[in-house]
Amino acid sequence: MPQSAARTLTSPRMLLLHATGIAAVTIAVLLALWQYDAWQAGRTLAARDLADARPVPLEDVLGPDDAYPGDQVGRPVRLAGEWLPDSTVEVGDRALDGRDGRWVVTPVAVCAADCAGAPAILVVRGWIAAGAVVPPAPTGRVEVTGWLQPGEGQGLPDPDPTDAVLPELRIASAVQHVDTDLYGGYVIARVSTGSTTRDGSTTGDGLSPVTPDALPQPDAFTSLRNLLYAAEWVVFGGFALFLWWRWSRDELDRVAALESADVGEPDDGSPDGDSGETVPTAEIASSS
Repeated sequence: MPQSAARTLTSPRMLLLHATGIAAVTIAVLLALWQYDAWQAGRTLAARDLADARPVPLEDVLGPDDAYPGDQVGRPVRLAGEWLPDSTVEVGDRALDGRDGRWVVTPVAVCAADCAGAPAILVVRGWIAAGAVVPPAPTGRVEVTGWLQPGEGQGLPDPDPTDAVLPELRIASAVQHVDTDLYGGYVIARVSTGSTTRDGSTTGDGLSPVTPDALPQPDAFTSLRNLLYAAEWVVFGGFALFLWWRWSRDELDRVAALESADVGEPDDGSPDGDSGETVPTAEIASSS
């Protein structure tokens, strides 16, 4: 690279342009990768079916501070802990066998003995018909086997954030009703869990079991939309790269044109069009 070009491209004004271009391209690439990963996750969710696999301990799949593993959707897990009945919530607009109703969800503090401050995981105890009275939440220790699911997040609006009825089982929304940390997923109990009496027996609770087949079907366009967003960010990054190249190219051309103009100017100090030769006086007299 010529020295003049190097000086031009490293001027303060051009350095600011380079920094802006790099930032724009980097952001576009990161957002494109994020949307692409979301698209891949959507395909993974649709392709995998782990519902009939052997249950494994919850801690082998998901820890309290872990991000949800996208390849473990629907994995049967087992856990032990203690019910948190005061944190029971409901999830509205859940159909079962063509009937309208809602889910009843109670967190379980996952712990071996001392459950004070232990992180909890949301457990879908069962389904209840619309308008029916929700039975009392169970208490005491419990062992749960069920299907692990990621928190929902379709962005459905909550018409009344002050009640305990959620439009979807979104972890960030449910945590407002729980006084402890929540796992980044929830478990659908394989059997409906009833209330525990003083003698330790379980009563019928009027809840119908929920299975993964009862989950709301995601919009088929959702994953495709993520892919289109990824392509959109790639185009944006390419456009930012083109603008950076074009601006740099124009700046180099401008400097080159100025240098060419300087080289073409006379360097003897005489005015333009004057050759600098002296005409003898005699020649002037004779010509006149």
